[in-house]
Amino acid sequence: MVGNQAVSYLSSRLGQTPMPAPAKVMPMKMLLVEDDAAMQATLQRTFERRGIQVVTCGDGTRALDRWHASVPDVVVLDLSLPGLDGLQVLSQARAEGLHSPVLILTARGTVGDRILGLNTGADDYLAKPFDLDELEARIRALARRGEAAPASASAWPAAGPAEFHGLRCDAASSAVYFRDAPLDLAPRESALLRALLVKPGHAVSKERLFELVFPGEPEVQYEAVEVVVYRLRKKLGETGTQVVTLRGLGYLLKAQG
Repeated sequence: MVGNQAVSYLSSRLGQTPMPAPAKVMPMKMLLVEDDAAMQATLQRTFERRGIQVVTCGDGTRALDRWHASVPDVVVLDLSLPGLDGLQVLSQARAEGLHSPVLILTARGTVGDRILGLNTGADDYLAKPFDLDELEARIRALARRGEAAPASASAWPAAGPAEFHGLRCDAASSAVYFRDAPLDLAPRESALLRALLVKPGHAVSKERLFELVFPGEPEVQYEAVEVVVYRLRKKLGETGTQVVTLRGLGYLLKAQG
């Protein structure tokens, strides 16, 4: 007598209802896009030993196919790739609605490269050479951010306008529409826009936006809000509504013209 049979037998003898088997925890899934075969193999072996499921790819052209197919929790993306380079892969992925958090891993370590990568849609950046423990910590932090976004409903104000110059947020799904067409927004962009839609024309502080867009993430810096604002501004470009910065006060929505 083994396994669940033994549990059922003992429970019946004790007059108790058998306890259900614990739910299985799915391992984190990571897409590793790295053209250096030795580094790819090392990282895959290391992180699979640490309980992370790793899908690998060695060139930019196939990376998008793997990304669509695997739906990873985190993408680790090298910049110097054959075919499409890392920034091209990232830009096309965001345009196609692939919103997995991305950590850029590269030998290019200048501030300009980092800013370019973040503005293209990356969530974090680590220059080579790097420490494996730091890389793992950053990967797990990104995975937690993906699980937490958008913020829980309890963190949001109870009410807000149904529409602002054609922009409308669906309370049930949290999707944002412009003239009844859904806007292609990443979860954090949607969360930020929802926060501004509560009181358009009134400033929302960076601290408050941080609480709503990055809930329960103390390792993230307040400056991360600026990256999300930058991306949101680009996507609102043709809606006639802009995100305005009020120095010392925060951000607000304003109709153009």
